[in-house]
Amino acid sequence: MNYKTILVVDDEESICQSLKGILTDEGYRVLTVLSGEESLPIIQDELPDLVLLDIWLPGMDGIEILKLIKADNPQLPVIMMSGHGTIETAVKSTKLGAFDFIEKPLSLDKVVLIIRHALDLVRLEDENKLLRQKYPQEYELTGESRAIEDLVETISIIAPTNAWILIMGENGTGKELVARSIHRQSKRSRRPFIEVNCAAIPEDLIESELFGHEKGSFTGATQMKRGKFDLANEGTIFLDEVADMSLKAQAKILRILQEKKFERVGGTRLIETDVRVIAATNKDLEKEMEEGRFRPDLFYRLNVIPLFIPPLRERKEDIPPLVKRFVKEFSLKEGKEEKGIAPEALDFLMNHNWPGNVRELKNLIERLVILTSSDTIAVDDIPPFFKTENGRMGESVFDSDLFKTAKMEWEKKFILRKLQENNGNISKTADLIGMERSNLHRKIKSYGLEPKKE
Repeated sequence: MNYKTILVVDDEESICQSLKGILTDEGYRVLTVLSGEESLPIIQDELPDLVLLDIWLPGMDGIEILKLIKADNPQLPVIMMSGHGTIETAVKSTKLGAFDFIEKPLSLDKVVLIIRHALDLVRLEDENKLLRQKYPQEYELTGESRAIEDLVETISIIAPTNAWILIMGENGTGKELVARSIHRQSKRSRRPFIEVNCAAIPEDLIESELFGHEKGSFTGATQMKRGKFDLANEGTIFLDEVADMSLKAQAKILRILQEKKFERVGGTRLIETDVRVIAATNKDLEKEMEEGRFRPDLFYRLNVIPLFIPPLRERKEDIPPLVKRFVKEFSLKEGKEEKGIAPEALDFLMNHNWPGNVRELKNLIERLVILTSSDTIAVDDIPPFFKTENGRMGESVFDSDLFKTAKMEWEKKFILRKLQENNGNISKTADLIGMERSNLHRKIKSYGLEPKKE
């Protein structure tokens, strides 16, 4: 069964029933209406996968309906039907976005074949979009430590399976990167990878976000919405920070994971879903269970294959290859020559505790690539908030006072460099960096960057 939904729009009841019979036998879910006006709310509420649309209809004709469908749903394939077809009508339909034009009396075999072609084309277009969104280097794990080598080897073994995976590690260690790497190497790689930030979904919207909702199911539900589990069908769903959900939300997740079926909020139709689940957390789930904040049954459901990503401070040998990768990545992104990094600067980075892990390192390298004017990143180019009084690396870059100071130092240095590049022209500099001229002038004055008067 393929569970695709087809909407038939024809004012002849016999044609609707004939098409419904043959298409149902082919494994499709078929809806029928007798007028174009009836089809529009059905399309909005049900979001079918394909529409068979008659041209000669009472009220609004098929051409008018086609225009309205394509205005709101340009990707929805529409096959036109007519017993009074002309070449002119067929050409007009195609120009308006129809997938094909079929003359009546209908050949049911031909109808089935064209539907298959249309749905195959949509599937291929979706796959091409997914492939264009993939940047293999971005999803490659970088490192020379034994921990990363073991992790890469484990991923290569488990990725081709359908096993569910629980990824554990501190913030910034690369849990999403690991999840995407697993998906990219899996048999589902051509299907969607849908991320759910469990910590960011409000309690009252969790069902709508995960399962979708029908039009009018609650205040503000002006149209039907597909949920994350619906969108991830045949692909992978990534439940990020799964331990940050409330117990009530955890119960809802557990139910769909057990039954693999759900109903949209306000709906009655049971929708089946086939997803691979990868969950991630930065918390100690055993402790969370002991203190009653995480459901043990959900833990055992998710924890089929556990993966742990150690923090960067425990694998310092990964810092040099990560720095090299990030320098190359951001130099290319900014259209700059790839910079080198002085040994002293690299040693300095090796001594930092990296509380923000790989994410913190990546953000720092991006700043250094943008702000360092020379060909080589030196120790002096590293922002002041990384340094303590004795010149060692600080424990955290997230201290509020340090961060304010660092931000001001960074902004001052950035503005000064841009002013120098534009020979002190404030208007030109403001346009270049996207800032109001008056605002830039105030900052120049506050940072003491105004030229001194003789």
